Amino acid sequence: MLFFSYFKDMVGREVTVELKNDLAIRGTLHSVDQYLNIKLENTRVVDEDKYPHMHSVRNCFIRGSVVRYIQLPPDGVDIELLHDATRREARGG
Repeated sequence: MLFFSYFKDMVGREVTVELKNDLAIRGTLHSVDQYLNIKLENTRVVDEDKYPHMHSVRNCFIRGSVVRYIQLPPDGVDIELLHDATRREARGG
């Protein structure tokens, strides 16, 4: 639940989601659920020359199981808060 809580706080921020099929999509995080399914708005493909058929897609829903990485904006990561939350979860409380 740690990452779910973290991504809920990132709603409204721009993220890049890289899928297991090497497609990378950048957009505004609209919502995320407990399975880490993601809804993005105002999307654009990072490599439009490789995926021209994705040019017209502006909103998308991404199933959590196909996500390889999620790139966050550097200013959106509070390392100390993330470390503290990880320690608390590891202790079980």
